[in-house]
Amino acid sequence: MHSMKNFYTASSEVTNFPEFVAIGMVDDIQIDYYDSNTKRTEPKQDWMKKATEDKADYWEWQSEISVGNQQNFKVNLDILKRRFNQTGGVHIVQVMVGCEWDDRTGEVNGYDQYGYDGEDFIALDMKTWTWVAPQQQAVATKQKWDKDKARLEYNKNYLTKDCVDWLKKYVNYGRSSLMRTDLPTVSLLQKTPSSRVTCHATGFYPNRAMMFWRKDGEELHEDVDKGEILPNHDGSFQISADLQLPSDDWGKYDCVFHLSGVKEDIVTKLDKREIKTNYVNPMNTVIPIIAIIAALLLGLAVIGYKKYRGRKSTCETSPENSSELAEKLNPEPT
Repeated sequence: MHSMKNFYTASSEVTNFPEFVAIGMVDDIQIDYYDSNTKRTEPKQDWMKKATEDKADYWEWQSEISVGNQQNFKVNLDILKRRFNQTGGVHIVQVMVGCEWDDRTGEVNGYDQYGYDGEDFIALDMKTWTWVAPQQQAVATKQKWDKDKARLEYNKNYLTKDCVDWLKKYVNYGRSSLMRTDLPTVSLLQKTPSSRVTCHATGFYPNRAMMFWRKDGEELHEDVDKGEILPNHDGSFQISADLQLPSDDWGKYDCVFHLSGVKEDIVTKLDKREIKTNYVNPMNTVIPIIAIIAALLLGLAVIGYKKYRGRKSTCETSPENSSELAEKLNPEPT
């Protein structure tokens, strides 16, 4: 399964952020970037430079499209402000448009979704080719777009054909990177002796993977919290699954990581000796601290005693010195 997603963000009064940003992603890897400050689309992967082989003016063409989108989004943002009875302030429109292509079955799917100020606004249902409006303010837009047959035909052609055609080209450009298979490092982690045990896999590629806990060979659904697949900075991915601390034999449990296209799963037995943790028993720190404080107090006592002895010896003078001092304080009368 391969995917292409285009993200568009239009904003108003956001400090130190462009009014419009467009980002392209293939298999969750960023391939290009455009913003209203530079007004130029640039590649984010070296292999994307091959796009000019299919279209010589590819990057100029993409820049022109993004400039046009920037102007349209500015108008749409103003319309939404009026729709929600808003004037100034920070407001954001977000759109995700793209497609998925299963290279094994040939199945195609697409999405065209709009959000406003962090909430879903309107989305295209590809089964019925009608728009879904989760908010009352979006009903007018739904009615208008449902009647716009030319727009629907354009969306259908793009999501099922043009988008998929370009996705196939992009996958071919980055084949050595996008078609690779990297197995992860799997670890068992725990914050404290009484907290959940986390099975964590990182460094795998592609992101078509799953992780689950088993007991006696059967997948567990209760007492398990599965995390989402998240990207790493190097283009690989990570995933985790938490298991409630077992009350019975730990030997019955294991963690399974499955990567699409790889026959052998990575199975990790739940073993206390293999769990990594940063937890430190408070008693292991209290005893050394007490010892340090005791040593400091003893040192201070020794120093104080030595000072006391020094002062005492200074005050104890010899008889000769005492007599001389008495003579100076009590001189004989003349």
